[in-house]
Amino acid sequence: MTDMNSTASQSSRVVAVTGAGTGIGRATARAFAAEGAHVVAIGRRAEPLEQTAAGHDRIRPLAADITAEGEPDRILRTVLDTHGRLDVLVNNAGIVRGGALGTLTPDMIGVQPATNLVAPILLTQAALPLLETSSGVIANGSTPVGQRAWPGSSVYAATKTALELLTRSWAVELAPRGIRVVAVAPGAIDTPIGEHRGLTPERIAAVRGWHLAHTPLGRIGRPQEVAWAVTRLAAPAAARRSPGSPHRPRRSSPEWYSRSTEGQSWRDRSGPGGGDGC
Repeated sequence: MTDMNSTASQSSRVVAVTGAGTGIGRATARAFAAEGAHVVAIGRRAEPLEQTAAGHDRIRPLAADITAEGEPDRILRTVLDTHGRLDVLVNNAGIVRGGALGTLTPDMIGVQPATNLVAPILLTQAALPLLETSSGVIANGSTPVGQRAWPGSSVYAATKTALELLTRSWAVELAPRGIRVVAVAPGAIDTPIGEHRGLTPERIAAVRGWHLAHTPLGRIGRPQEVAWAVTRLAAPAAARRSPGSPHRPRRSSPEWYSRSTEGQSWRDRSGPGGGDGC
């Protein structure tokens, strides 16, 4: 059996990563490129995407709003015109708009399912013909709050709960077509999610302190650690592992991973939630 740590298996594959301008998405795009894959880095803002691609000639930035009408088809046409195939789709983009029940506005509510749930559905649906041709992989970015309560961010948590259910359902639904579906749900990760939420530096420091106090290792995870998990689960060698003996991360890791493939699922929890690929 091919070693799952082998980088040769990613060579010449084509990977599309949403939310690739910062954080986990940027790290994931770079990790795939470092292993020889051609990567289309997708995000709303061109400048952060250019920074993601800087020094990585296998990364092509593509500015796109995945929630806009017609964008999934445009993204897939660009991938096909540029590389002629698609092997891995990473649905990493996510957005958080915090607010307790009673303070939520229609805009605060609507943008979260639009970005975190509807957009991945439509983009994945548009990608199915290419992924079926390549026997490809769909990797969804989730979070442990999809399995736990998150007071003050209940809408976000609900969207991730739904995305995990989609992951399990798609894994069974698409297996006969040769497409694997996996998810990675990191815990507390050092990303700009707080800044994207508009939190003050003081609030960001308080949230980080809470995470540190509730993470056994006493440290915040790095985006590169999550990217490693994504590349390993998406690797061709992962498809050849027995469903009865899944590849489990070390329990010393501060992340929490969820994998669902060919209708099988497992979890390893070792830290609190809150990570995101924004």
